[in-house]
Amino acid sequence: MTRPVRRGRGADPWDPFREMADLRTRMDQLLHATFPVGGYPEFASAETWAPLADVEDTEDAYLVELELPGVEKEQITVEVTDGELDVHGEIKERERTGVVRRQARHIGQFDYRTTLPPNADTEHVSADLTNGVLTVRVPKTGKGGSQRIEITG
Repeated sequence: MTRPVRRGRGADPWDPFREMADLRTRMDQLLHATFPVGGYPEFASAETWAPLADVEDTEDAYLVELELPGVEKEQITVEVTDGELDVHGEIKERERTGVVRRQARHIGQFDYRTTLPPNADTEHVSADLTNGVLTVRVPKTGKGGSQRIEITG
């Protein structure tokens, strides 16, 4: 009998929800590559897409790192509304002098959204763009942890 291959770094436990999220992302990429908007590849840039992202839970904050190569900070908007982090902007197509034989990088509007945990301090969120990686730091508050509720009656 074979065992499933454990993916991850080091001794990280297997997370079926992460596996499902990875599968969904790959299926979305496959569908968008196979069936671009309107059925014509030249209109594929009109669709909103989400950049690749890593979310790290550290001792004092949540770090969201998004891959945005070639994007200037003026082209990005970071907002926190009702416990949700929203990063959006647009990558414009650059002028080319030759014929494009293959285009694999995304252009057009992008939108990344994630729900923040209850202990996120949404008043002190910061963002930094370095070498094409946008790092959004959401500090943690002391509140929001789980507690046991006594049942009466």
